[in-house]
Order: sequence, then structure tokens, then C-alpha cells
Amino acid sequence: MFSRLFGKPKEEPSALSTLDKLNETLEMLEKKEKVLQKKISMEIERAREYTRAKNKRAAIQCLKRKRLYESQVEQLGNFQLRIHDQMILLEGAKATTETVDALRSGATAMKAIQKATRIDDVDKTMDEINEQTENMK
Repeated sequence: MFSRLFGKPKEEPSALSTLDKLNETLEMLEKKEKVLQKKISMEIERAREYTRAKNKRAAIQCLKRKRLYESQVEQLGNFQLRIHDQMILLEGAKATTETVDALRSGATAMKAIQKATRIDDVDKTMDEINEQTENMK
């Protein structure tokens, strides 16, 4: 009943699924950039054709569109840099988390070992060893 009122709790995305999503977005941005580069080269070619035909106004329009496409390419490049930064940070955070988990399990194992070995037992064992070595002499 409460889930209908308040909505279902959102599941936290895993690091791997997030990295996959970032990679997909990066590929999509690279494809867009290639399309824009083709459009830029087409506009340059059209501007040359209009210049040869002595149509300055049409050539200038082509160059203005080329400039707009170039600004979009620059914006896509900035997006790609941000995604790369995010991926690097996410991979670093994942490595840090795994390292902390390993250290935590190591600390737990050390506590278990320390509980298993008592100082009295160690002293008793050392006394027995010393007795045995003296008996052998």
C-alpha cells in the first residue's frame, strides 16, 4: 500500500551498468561528431562552388552554417571529456571500495586469529618447548 503512495524505492545503479551506459553515450557522441564533420566538409565544398559561381551571399551562408557545426563539434568534445572524467572517477571509486573491502576482511581475519590465540596458551607452549629442549641436553 505504501509503495503506491510513496513510490517504489529506486535501485542504486551498479558501477558496471553505469560504466556501460557511459560507454554507450560516448559512442553516440562520437557518431554525432563524425556526422557533423561530414556536414562541415560539405558546407566548405558548397561554399567553394558558390564562390566559383560568383554567389557571395550563398557562400557566406555556407560558412556561417559551417561555423555553427564547428561550435556543436566543440560542445560534443566537451561532453566527451566530461564522460571520460566521470568514467575515470567511477573506476577509481570502485577500486577504492574493493581495496577497503579487502582491508576490512583482513582486519576481521586478524581479530579472529587474535581471539583464537591466548597469551596463556602461548606462554604454556613456550614453557613446554623450553622444557623439551632442556630435557634433550
